Amino acid sequence: MKTCTSCLLPETHETIEFDENNKCNICKAQDYKKTNIDYEKKKIELDELIKKYKGKYNYDCIVPFSGGKDSTYALYYIINNLKLKPLVIRFDHGFLRQNLEDNVKRCQRKLGFDMITFTPNWKIVQKLMLRSFLDKGDFCWHCHTGIFSYPMWISIEKNIPLIFWGEKQSEYTAYYSFDDEEEVDEKRFNRFINLGVTADDMYLRLNGEVEKRDLLPFSYPHIEMLKKIKSKSVCLGSYISWNPKKQSELIKKELGWKGDEVENVPPEYDYEKIECYMQGVRDYIKYLKRGYSRPSHLSAIDLRNKVITKEKAKENIKLYEGKRPYSLDLFLKFIGLNENEFSEVIKEHVVSPNKFSNIKNENAKKPHDFDQWSKEGKANRDFSNKTFKDWKSNL
Repeated sequence: MKTCTSCLLPETHETIEFDENNKCNICKAQDYKKTNIDYEKKKIELDELIKKYKGKYNYDCIVPFSGGKDSTYALYYIINNLKLKPLVIRFDHGFLRQNLEDNVKRCQRKLGFDMITFTPNWKIVQKLMLRSFLDKGDFCWHCHTGIFSYPMWISIEKNIPLIFWGEKQSEYTAYYSFDDEEEVDEKRFNRFINLGVTADDMYLRLNGEVEKRDLLPFSYPHIEMLKKIKSKSVCLGSYISWNPKKQSELIKKELGWKGDEVENVPPEYDYEKIECYMQGVRDYIKYLKRGYSRPSHLSAIDLRNKVITKEKAKENIKLYEGKRPYSLDLFLKFIGLNENEFSEVIKEHVVSPNKFSNIKNENAKKPHDFDQWSKEGKANRDFSNKTFKDWKSNL
């Protein structure tokens, strides 16, 4: 596969394009950010935005929060630097790890804030995971949609119009440029968050297995409802420069936030994707579909910031990508498929010119907390088998 001469990302990366020298558009966007974005001016814009909302509602803003590095830094900055009173909204996707929970508790005690946590119905989640995996080769539809839609419903319910998210998507892809405001709205939601599947679409795909009201937490509110409260949903990263490595160091120092071991992620990136014990499966699927996974993504960021050599990046990619994660067995149990069926599904979602191969099939290192991960919630095999057969017959 063709790869970027600067960051090594392959041509199967989302939205990637190459110039005549095989330098990718994501790298060029980062070059633009470093030389053309005036963050002093952006900070003034942020201050002007805050003046419109601060002190005028029961809460100044909503902060969607997972407890991972980006949302933790965003929350720290909003409380510590901007002096705002947020309502923190947490969507529990069903796979939170204990270290993450401990981080959240420390963060609560250090900063002080009100928080609402919503956990969707596990039986509904299982059906959504299976359906989205079959149709899109991505089992995280419930997580993608819930994280971005549920806080919007709370903003309407509580009449809190200002919502602050973390980094801009333009940090990693080209769905938006750094010149775009990139408001976190329904257009953005439909462009790349929901995998091209709305809640209404999912209802039809599930063939009556759930009620429409069961999918409300995963649906985006109607625009008229948001207009009524004068909703403003933005990325904090539109106004301040975003650097995950430096920000992770800061929250470790200031909040006692602790990193963790993640399957198939080099240990020096202990700040990355520590929230979810299904992360290893997600990265494994990406490797099988696109021929690369998180070590390539992390190395690309560090190469752009000139804090890693290409030799080290290539070493990490070789050592950590493509190994079979321990979490795969849990995932298959949760959705009710066997590994041969899993491979059949992946083959239908491979992104050209990558070719499907699980020949490596070497096991990843067993995570230190694996035995703490929930093993409960086995899927109904009869339902999963029927759904798989129906999917296969429609290919």
